[in-house]
Amino acid sequence: MRPIVTLACVTTLAACGRPAEPAPADAPRLVVLVTIDQMRSDYLPRFEHHLTGGLGRLIQGGAYYPYAAHDHANTETAPGHAAAWSGRFPASTTIISNDRGVPDTTVQLLDSRGPGASPVRFEGESLFDRIKARSPTARALSVSRKDRGAILAVGRAREAVYWYAPEGRFTTSTYYANALPAWVRAFNARKLPERMAGRVWTPLLPDSAYAEADGQAFEAGGQDVEFPHVMPEDSAQAARTLLEWPWMDDVTLAFALAGVEALALGTEPGMDVLAVSLSATDAVGHRYGPDSREIHDHIVRLDRMLGAFIDSLYRLRDSTGIVIALTGDHGVAPFPELHTDRTGEVTGHVSLRSQLSAVRAGLADRGVPAAAFRLETDQLWVDRAAFVAAGVSADSVVAVFADLVRAVPGVQRADLVSALATADTTHDKIARRWVHSLSPNFPIELVVTLEPYWVWGRGRDAQHGSPWDYDTFVPLVLYGVPFQPGRHPDTVRTVDLAPTLAAGLGVSFDAPTDGHVLVNSLKHRPTTDR
Repeated sequence: MRPIVTLACVTTLAACGRPAEPAPADAPRLVVLVTIDQMRSDYLPRFEHHLTGGLGRLIQGGAYYPYAAHDHANTETAPGHAAAWSGRFPASTTIISNDRGVPDTTVQLLDSRGPGASPVRFEGESLFDRIKARSPTARALSVSRKDRGAILAVGRAREAVYWYAPEGRFTTSTYYANALPAWVRAFNARKLPERMAGRVWTPLLPDSAYAEADGQAFEAGGQDVEFPHVMPEDSAQAARTLLEWPWMDDVTLAFALAGVEALALGTEPGMDVLAVSLSATDAVGHRYGPDSREIHDHIVRLDRMLGAFIDSLYRLRDSTGIVIALTGDHGVAPFPELHTDRTGEVTGHVSLRSQLSAVRAGLADRGVPAAAFRLETDQLWVDRAAFVAAGVSADSVVAVFADLVRAVPGVQRADLVSALATADTTHDKIARRWVHSLSPNFPIELVVTLEPYWVWGRGRDAQHGSPWDYDTFVPLVLYGVPFQPGRHPDTVRTVDLAPTLAAGLGVSFDAPTDGHVLVNSLKHRPTTDR
C-alpha cells in the first residue's frame, strides 16, 4: 500500500478549501454519489485489466485518485460515509464509530423489525445540504444495504432514505416518514431477494484469470472456502442472508433505479442527488479476505453491475447532465495468518479483556462502578464524575491501565488523549488520525493502536478499523462534464471529495470544511483562494 505523504492543512480542523464559482447555466441535473463499502485502494489497479464495465469507465474517463486516505483512525462504515460526503473529519461530524453512528431508540422501522436509526448524532452540514441551499427544489434519494450507509451520505436531511431489512425488503425509519410510499412497497412486493434462493456463485472468468488461490483454510471460518458457493434453497433464508452475497449490490442498484423513475429525479431545474452505498464488497471482504479469489471475482462482478446501472441511468436521463462521484468508506487488513505466511512476521489477535477486568476489580473494591471505566474496542471511556464521587484518581487508574495495555503483545502504542493535543501531527500520522477521530463531546481518555497487521478479538473474519494505510486508503473518482479526466498519483484525502465536488457543481460550503478542493480535477479551476 502506498505510504501517505504530509499534506498541507492536515494538522488542524481549519478550512483550506477554495470558494466555488457560480454554476454554469447547464449545471448537472443529477449528482450520483457512489460509496463502495470496504473498497481498498489497491483493488482497482490490481484488477483493472478485467474492468470493462462501470468501474473501468469511471477510472478511465474521470479524474481518478488511486490514493485517497481516510485521514482518521476509526476506519469504519459510519465515520467513512460521514467524512466523505461532508468534507469533515469524525472529530467534526461526531460520527466517531459505527456504534456511535445512526442507532436511535426513539424511532422505529417501517413495516420491519429491527433497531431504529436516524442521523441525529451527525453534526454540521453535508454536501446535499449545500446543494439544497443553492437549489431549494433539490431532492435526494439515498439507498444502501446498511442503515448507516444510506443515512450518512445525506447528513440530517429528511429525504428519501432507505436500507435493507432482515426480512428481505427495503425500509426506512419514522425519522423520515410515517409510511412507505407506493413505489417502495411495489418494489418489495417483487420479492427479488427470495427469488435468489439456490443461486450458485461461480467465477465469471476462467480459472487462469485469477492469480489468487481458491480455498485457503483461514477464509470463511474454514467453511465453504472453495467455489462454487450456493445460496440457501429456502426463500426466506435466502432473503435474510442476501447481504452476504454479491447480488446484494444488484438488488440495491435495481432499487435505486426504481426510485429514480418513481421520484423523477433529474428531470426538474436544479440538481437532485442519488446516493448509493454498495455493501457486498464489505461482506465478501470480511468473509474471504482482500487476497481471495472471491474478492477478485466480486470486483469484476461489481464492475459489470455498475456498468449496467450507469447505462440504465443514461437511458433515463441525458448523460451530459449526470455527474458521478465514487469512493470507499474504508479498506481492510489481510488475514493475520496470511500475512505471517507471506512475510514471516509475527502477527495475531489482541484482547484486552483480562487487563480491563483486573482494573475494574480493583475499582469495584473502591466503589467505582464498572460502567465508569469501559473499553469500546480501542477507546477507553471514563466517567470522571463517578471517580470523583468515589474519591479515586481517574488519572492514576488510566495511567496504570495504559501501562498494562502497552505490555500486551501486538499493541504498538496507547496514547493519552490529552497528550495527542501536543503531538507532532505533521510527522506522526497515527497521532494525526486519532486527533481527526476524537470529538470533545465524548469522554475518551486513552486510545490504543495495534502493531500493523495485528487485529482485535478472536474472530475469524478479515477486519478493518485501524489507522494503518491498508485500512485508510480508498479510491476517489469524479466523472462528468465539470471534471478533467486523468490519473493523479498524489496522495489526497477523502474529506477533499465533498469540497471538490461542490466546486465542480458551483456550490459553496457556508462553514469551513476539513478538506480542500482538488483543483487539478476541475476543467475550470477557481481563481481565488480562501
